[in-house]
Amino acid sequence: MKYACLVHFDGAVLDTLDADGKHRLDVESVGYDGDLAAAGHLIVAQALQSPGSAVLVRVRDGRLSATDGPFSETKEQLGGFILIEARDMNEAIRLAGGIPLARLGTIEVRPVYDIPVRK
Repeated sequence: MKYACLVHFDGAVLDTLDADGKHRLDVESVGYDGDLAAAGHLIVAQALQSPGSAVLVRVRDGRLSATDGPFSETKEQLGGFILIEARDMNEAIRLAGGIPLARLGTIEVRPVYDIPVRK
């Protein structure tokens, strides 16, 4: 089964790291992605640019609107995702616990919904 590991963290916490600390975190993250791939669990992993670069798109009454965003009351923002293959939720949680950013933020583990296609 596929699981999305949504990586949430407070950007201010990352800002406290010096250049070497940020580099080590990047190296650890890419290394863990490699470990997941070698074990057959990794489907894809991507980091996201800061929330300030996001645009929110909505369609209401057939009209498209795009606004800067997101604006959230929480300090933690979505910073990336890792799509994995795991036997069950317990294995997905164990794998998510190895994500280096779990030490600085929160990893939301959510099963992927496969949309049924009618033929």
